[in-house]
Amino acid sequence: MFDLRPIVFVLGVLLLIVAAILLVPAGYILFTGADTATNMRAFITTSAVTALAGLPMALLTRGANFRLVPRQLYLLTVSSWVTVSAFCALPFALSDMQMSVVDSLFETISGITTTGSTVLIGLDSVPISILLWRALLQWIGGMRLFRSEASDKSEKFTARSSEVAKSIGAIYLGLSVACALAYWVAGMDPFNAVYHAMTTVSTGGYSTSDLSMRQFADSDVIWVSTIFMFLSGLPFVLMVRFVRGRRRALIDDQQVRGYAYFVAVAVASITAWLAISYELPLGDALRIAAFSSISIITTTGYVSIDYNLWGGLAAAAFFFMTFAGACAGSTSGGIKIFRFQVAALMLRNQISSMLHPRGVFPNKYNHQTITDEIVTSVIAFSFVFSGTIAILALALSLTGLDLITSLSGAATAVANVGPGLGDIIGPMGHFGTLTDTAKWILILGMLMGRLEIVTVLILFTAAFWRD
Repeated sequence: MFDLRPIVFVLGVLLLIVAAILLVPAGYILFTGADTATNMRAFITTSAVTALAGLPMALLTRGANFRLVPRQLYLLTVSSWVTVSAFCALPFALSDMQMSVVDSLFETISGITTTGSTVLIGLDSVPISILLWRALLQWIGGMRLFRSEASDKSEKFTARSSEVAKSIGAIYLGLSVACALAYWVAGMDPFNAVYHAMTTVSTGGYSTSDLSMRQFADSDVIWVSTIFMFLSGLPFVLMVRFVRGRRRALIDDQQVRGYAYFVAVAVASITAWLAISYELPLGDALRIAAFSSISIITTTGYVSIDYNLWGGLAAAAFFFMTFAGACAGSTSGGIKIFRFQVAALMLRNQISSMLHPRGVFPNKYNHQTITDEIVTSVIAFSFVFSGTIAILALALSLTGLDLITSLSGAATAVANVGPGLGDIIGPMGHFGTLTDTAKWILILGMLMGRLEIVTVLILFTAAFWRD
């Protein structure tokens, strides 16, 4: 059995960090008086419980060897998300909301995985501290996503991983501040500006109203949101390079170009559809199409209009956008653009090989050779991604849900998007009316999707636990 002490130590440190963050909504209540004493006690109590759990874990294992093997890293990744989510769910249950265990976990995991699905109704009357906690969950969740995917073999721009993390963290914070200021200039009040900046840059999609972004539909807020959602779908490592002086770092990247092209085609298509089919003015059609398309492609999940009403073609287009995701190394979920590009390159070369059996067709991506390891990882991920959605959709259908709700619910959970299709969980709906069984299925789907599935599945193999 491998050494569990470093895993326990990291979990302890994470819980201490969570305990400190829990004091932010408590402090907000204390200094503004904008909430009840019950809610303040809920956050203080949760902070204390979390600290008491994390402190002995960190102290008793602080001398552990931190040369982690892959199996330890996989276990640490899954256990940290599950453990942190369990403690972060406590304020929902202990506050005036008095949410059930499953609802508390659903809202927490939806937040921390930046999915954005919600079981809450009447957000306009939800306590300020709970709203703030939801935004913090998504912002923290977004910060935890900065890692290099196994298939991303781009060159390292700095020798020390700690420097990478600090630089990316600075970009994430700077983008959040810039977004908040832009929202404020566009007409949001300070609280909404900060709140929506956190849920925009994290591509999470939580809002302060059941109307989501419809509450700002007639203002420049929609364009601000569209721009920052797009930026948050870019690789943060490349943004660091851009800021450090490599001005072509973004435009020269094959994935970024593919992302921009995909967004442009989606926006142009939906704009034309709205202008021709519904005779909308071109400016209105462009604004609605750009916001809605980028919201789904980046898996943010904000809503400004009910696109279920645009007909079957538009609904199908948004369903397939659900799978796409933006760039690897961003805060978005989904399959990610680079995997589609690698698959397209392999298909092109396969066709070329069939036409010219003796030809040699090198596989290049971003001027680097595509190794067998990358190809295998792309194929494996695509297979388990599709298979997971199919299995979860079947499980959801067994709870009594219709086909559209089951399939789109499974897809939006695994892709970490937020809204699905149909009247129940569509852009105008919510997940609160689902059965507890359906919510547990979706909780599993959200966790598996955020951890890119294979990381979770590997823990259930005999080889993982075998010495």
